[in-house]
Amino acid sequence: MAMPRPTAAQFAYGTCTVIFSTLVMLLLSQTSSGPGVAVIAVAALALGLLVAMTVPRARPTRTMASVPTAERAADREPVPAARVSAGAGEPARGRAA
Repeated sequence: MAMPRPTAAQFAYGTCTVIFSTLVMLLLSQTSSGPGVAVIAVAALALGLLVAMTVPRARPTRTMASVPTAERAADREPVPAARVSAGAGEPARGRAA
């Protein structure tokens, strides 16, 4: 089973979260050591992934198959069948004889 593809909004929110949270954590912690930067980078990636996964997905549009049967029947008007007169070949108008 294929995984659903991420939307543009998920990419945008995740990327912005990673970039800004990395900068903020680096500035606040004032670390310059390799392991400290690595921990901050991993934390920022995890936070970006969390944000990207919680962005709501677009809802699928309602098709006629997903609409309940009673609702579909109420939306449609019955269409009378055209009656053909015996000799003329054109639809009869008015009341049936």
